[in-house]
Amino acid sequence: MPAALTRRDEVCVVQRRHRMPFGAEVRDDGQVRFRLWAPAAREVGLCLNEGDPGESLPMARGAHGWFELVTANAGPGSRYRFRIDGDRCVPDPASRFNPDGVHGASEVIDPGAFDWQDGCWRGRAWEEAVIYELHVGTFAAKGSFLGVEARLDHLADLGVSAIELMPVADFPGFRNWGYDGVLPFAPAHCYGRPEELKRLVQSAHARGLMVMLDVVYNHFGPEGNYLSLYAPQFFTERHRTPWGAAIDFDASEGRAVRDFFIHNALYWLEEFHLDGLRLDAVHAIRDDSRPDILEELAQAVQCGPGCERSIHLVLENDDNASRYLLNGHGGCGGGYRAQWNDDIHHALHVLLTGERDGYYRDYRDRPTRQLARCLAEGFAFQGEPSPYRGGALRGEPSGHLPPTAFVSLLQSHDQVGNRAFGERIVALADPQAVRTAIVILLLAPSPPLLFMGEEFGATSPFLFFCDFDAALARAVTQGRRREFARFARFADPADRERIPDPAQESTFAQSRLDWGCLRQSAHLEWLALYRELLHIRRDHIVPRLHGIRGEMARARIVGDRALAVQWVLGDGSRLKLHANLGNEWVDGFGQPKGEPLFAYPGQFAPDSGTRPPWSAVWWLGAAGEH
Repeated sequence: MPAALTRRDEVCVVQRRHRMPFGAEVRDDGQVRFRLWAPAAREVGLCLNEGDPGESLPMARGAHGWFELVTANAGPGSRYRFRIDGDRCVPDPASRFNPDGVHGASEVIDPGAFDWQDGCWRGRAWEEAVIYELHVGTFAAKGSFLGVEARLDHLADLGVSAIELMPVADFPGFRNWGYDGVLPFAPAHCYGRPEELKRLVQSAHARGLMVMLDVVYNHFGPEGNYLSLYAPQFFTERHRTPWGAAIDFDASEGRAVRDFFIHNALYWLEEFHLDGLRLDAVHAIRDDSRPDILEELAQAVQCGPGCERSIHLVLENDDNASRYLLNGHGGCGGGYRAQWNDDIHHALHVLLTGERDGYYRDYRDRPTRQLARCLAEGFAFQGEPSPYRGGALRGEPSGHLPPTAFVSLLQSHDQVGNRAFGERIVALADPQAVRTAIVILLLAPSPPLLFMGEEFGATSPFLFFCDFDAALARAVTQGRRREFARFARFADPADRERIPDPAQESTFAQSRLDWGCLRQSAHLEWLALYRELLHIRRDHIVPRLHGIRGEMARARIVGDRALAVQWVLGDGSRLKLHANLGNEWVDGFGQPKGEPLFAYPGQFAPDSGTRPPWSAVWWLGAAGEH
């Protein structure tokens, strides 16, 4: 729904509201419309506030399993639940807020009550993206939206252009990564109220920062999801996922399920004025219909808020399905701007640490070549067999896409938090090696992603944590420790018992970012390096990225552990990299033409084609220079 603008004392004030066909909507006449899709229920009643729990207002049954009631007995701030078949009371699956958690009553929210004052914000171009991923609960001491807001000046000074919030959809308890959400429209009650999240977004925009949100459309969490009581049609046994029955996106029960998630995307983008979404693990979404849910969702965004401002949709997709990225770059595909490129992380991680367990098995033999392919063509796996996946072919050709279609990273919640002890890369690799990798990623054309605290060399772990009920918590703890049994270092059950218990509050506490370490010179040195590199990127590389095309990069391997890459940027200039990711000096680079941008470590050696161990050198050349 277009934003409504008014003027108050010469300040442009905007009210933003996304109209949904379900949930609680405050109408213009002051009444509230309640609507629930409950195709398996005989009757549904509305229980308001804290009245007699046995009393409820009957909701009229409509076609296709819909129940509806419009009443003047409720208003903004009213608490409500739905009573199913005269028995169980459940929260609204489309609740805008559940102040007492996912098992409690929902609250009627009037989106028009928040006065937005960022009416001139139209977003930023994707070429400018430098993304900072953070977890609201552990990023700042307060563990809240307001705590994140208090640190925005640090992020703006750092040189990032977008913050990406790990999922905030309400989840059970007070501690969770966010991927166990069960109320997809309700900001987590432990982080703050909806208006506090809106305030965070507005404050970020005032500093020129985009705000993106990680959303989960592949499953619901294991606790607090009541859909099976009244709408089991949300799920299907035709497809299976790691979490059980799949969400039924095949539309066998009509539009309700697809619309629920499409409206969720539009809701976050319109009502919270977000600049983009990162869709988690879309390879686990099962949908045989055409267009599939990813294509239809992208089209709805493009034809909605995407017509008014810059909106960026990003995928996590282990399938490396490049077809979804075409329309984000002038083609006719699925409409997504970029994908997290796990390939570049994995290749770099093997080079830096030597680890070869698990999915690193696919990168143990040719990590330098795979890194070079990522830098020049996007994915390392573009249809090749994956040993880790039993020889299954993985990926699609990606060299025709521009580098801006691939988000590069050295750390993320996945790659840190899914380790048994949540170690960051600085605890696993030599600092010079890590700095070399950072110099490569932050100045390459692909948009880089930083994980919170990375910029100052944080050593605090980021562990897996949750806050389920006792029985489920025990099962999660046991299951997580079983997962690591296949790794050699955890073959002994006693070693597995040392893995931190996700259900313990101490595990969550250890994962809080330690800002106090910025009083130490070593951490300030990391911060200075990140700032310098991001400012070089902003001043010299970003202005040349617009119009950059695929198939305009060349990479070659120098020795076993070194590479040289050249990109033709959007303005025709040449960006060139020489990098040595080994412990020995390497000769044979040659000397490219152009102005030096940055060298690590030490000074440039412009007349030398030899590079020292763990080093990276960047040049910027004019159009036509080689």
